[in-house]
Amino acid sequence: MHVQMISILGGRGRAAPDLVDRVDLDMGEVTSIVGPTGSGKTTLINDIELFADGDTPSGRRVLFDGAAAPSEYRDDPSCNPVALITQHTTFLSDLPVGVFLETHARVRGGAEEVDSLVRETLSFANELTGEPIVRDVRMTELSGGQTRALLVADAAVICSTPVVLLDEVENAGIHRARALALLRRYRKLFVFVTHDPHIALMSDSRIVMREGRMVDFIRTSAAERELAARVGRVDDVLAALRDRLRDGHHLDGTELGGL
Repeated sequence: MHVQMISILGGRGRAAPDLVDRVDLDMGEVTSIVGPTGSGKTTLINDIELFADGDTPSGRRVLFDGAAAPSEYRDDPSCNPVALITQHTTFLSDLPVGVFLETHARVRGGAEEVDSLVRETLSFANELTGEPIVRDVRMTELSGGQTRALLVADAAVICSTPVVLLDEVENAGIHRARALALLRRYRKLFVFVTHDPHIALMSDSRIVMREGRMVDFIRTSAAERELAARVGRVDDVLAALRDRLRDGHHLDGTELGGL
């Protein structure tokens, strides 16, 4: 499945047209969708997932390498170039994690390297969550954070889809900055719906949503990348504070350092 670029052609918000006529997103990039709650962020990623062609409420069109999605994208799940990881991750399957990943790897055509794909996926997932995931635990026994970590890793390592959409990954209880750094190893297009300033500033670009419409498309500047590093240090301090609280430590008021 060879997709080099997706394009989003503007449509309309709740009461007015999009202010952005066209957004081009290249393979290998990370893009964030930002905006207040209710601003239309999830609607936009739904447009991408549904291969919108003027047939969704927004009236937007999504092009793959300059053309509308071919019929096989809709009709054949194995040809679908988009994976969506939502905030809702309830599993109907009670398979052990290892069996689930092995099955997915075989379905995706990686039968010759199933074991290595499963090992890589578990290693990736366990870098994102503080609670280790083992092969023998059942999918339905995973915590919310473990589930999201596993699905992010599965989308990056096993899934052959070139476009991965992630809806508010910061709510998953996983290490967001580490996730983004690891994802960059894979040449896919990652689109984050996020309220997290660190994720937004670490991205290559961001689409700004307001009142259901795209109001701006911003390429991350050098100054913003420097700011991202500073925000990351603040995040690290807060993460350490969170871990101390979880571990039952008494705090003495010095934990925030010079912040």
